Amino acid sequence: MTPFTIAVLPGDGIGPEVIAEAERVLEAVGERFKVKLALSRFPIGAVAVASAGDPLPAETRAAVQGADAVLLGAVGDPSLDKAPRHLRPETGLLALRALLGVYANLRPVTVYAVLADRSPLKPERLHGVDLLIVRELTGGLYYGEPRGRDETRAVNTLTYSAAEVERVARVAFEAARERRGLVTSVDKANVLEVSQLWRDVVTRVGRDYADVRLEHLYVDFAAMKLIAEPAAFDVILTENMFGDILSDEAAVLVGSLGLLPSASLGAGTGLFEPIHGSAPAIAGQGIANPLGAIASAAMLLRHGLRLAEPAAAIDRAIQAVLAEGYRTRDIAGPGDQSIGTKEMGERVVERLGEAMRPSPPPRSRSTPASRT
Repeated sequence: MTPFTIAVLPGDGIGPEVIAEAERVLEAVGERFKVKLALSRFPIGAVAVASAGDPLPAETRAAVQGADAVLLGAVGDPSLDKAPRHLRPETGLLALRALLGVYANLRPVTVYAVLADRSPLKPERLHGVDLLIVRELTGGLYYGEPRGRDETRAVNTLTYSAAEVERVARVAFEAARERRGLVTSVDKANVLEVSQLWRDVVTRVGRDYADVRLEHLYVDFAAMKLIAEPAAFDVILTENMFGDILSDEAAVLVGSLGLLPSASLGAGTGLFEPIHGSAPAIAGQGIANPLGAIASAAMLLRHGLRLAEPAAAIDRAIQAVLAEGYRTRDIAGPGDQSIGTKEMGERVVERLGEAMRPSPPPRSRSTPASRT
C-alpha cells in the first residue's frame, strides 16, 4: 500500500508542542487502522526565517505541493513584528495558503456539554450550538493590491471577483445540505461595494440550492447574534477578514481557542490547523491545549484523506477524555483533573482503542433475532 504523505509544519511558539500530540494520535491511528501515514516535518514562520531567511522556504514549498495533506501548527514571533514584510512569519502563512489554493476555510464550532460551564455565556444559551464557519481564505484585504505604508499614510485594498465568491459559496451550500439546511451569509453590503457584489453572487448561487435556506446579515449584527443567540446559526459564510474575526469570537462559545480545529480546502492538497496562534507567552511550558490540533488531525483524515472511520474515532476519543474530567489549564475548573499538553495527547491515544471498538455485526435478514 502506498503511504499517504503528510507534510507537518510545526511552526512557532506552542505550535511544535501541540502538533507533536497530533502526530502521536495520527501514528496511533495508522497503527490501529492499518493505514500507512508518512509524516515529515518542514519549517515555516519564524523558525524558517532563522534557518533559511524565508518564512516559507523552497524546501517547504516543494514538500507541501507533493503531499497528500498538510498539518500546520501556528506561526508568529513578537521579535519579528517590525521586520520587513517579506520576513514576517504571517507572510509565510499567507503564501502557503495561496500556494495550495485553499480558498475555503472550514471552522466547526461545537459546544461540548461537559464544558458548557467553561464559557462566559450562560449554559442555557449554549444548548444546541453546532455551527460551521466557512471563511473565504485567499482573497480580500489580506491579499488585495495595492498595499503599503509610509510614515503618514497606509493602504490596503479589499477586492473580490464574482468567481471567488461563487466557489466558496458553493462549499457553504453543500455543507448546509449535510447539516440543518441554513446558510447565513455575512457581509457589510450597506457600506461596501465589495459586499454588495458578495451578496448578489451568494443570492444567485443560492437559487441552485432550493433545499437550503439563505439569510443575509451585516457583520456587526452577526457578531452580536453569535453571542446572543448562537444556536440560531448553522453555516456562516463570510469573507476573509470577517471570518477571521468571527471564528475567534466563536471560541468564546466553547471556552477556549485551544479547542477549535480548521480545514482549508481547494482543488488539491488541503491544509489543516488549529485556529489559535503561536501563544509565545506560554510556549515551552507544556501547558498548551492540544485538542484543537488533534481535532484538526481528525479533519485531515476526514477531508484530506477521505478516511471517515479513523476521523470519527479521534472525535470520540476527545469526547471521552473530556467526559472523564481531564483538562488543560485553559479549560480547567474546580474538581477537574488538570494535565499538561503531552498528558492530554496520551489520554486521547489511550481512548482511541476504546473508540475503535467495532460495532456489533448487523443481524442477517434471513435469521430472526432471538427473543428473551
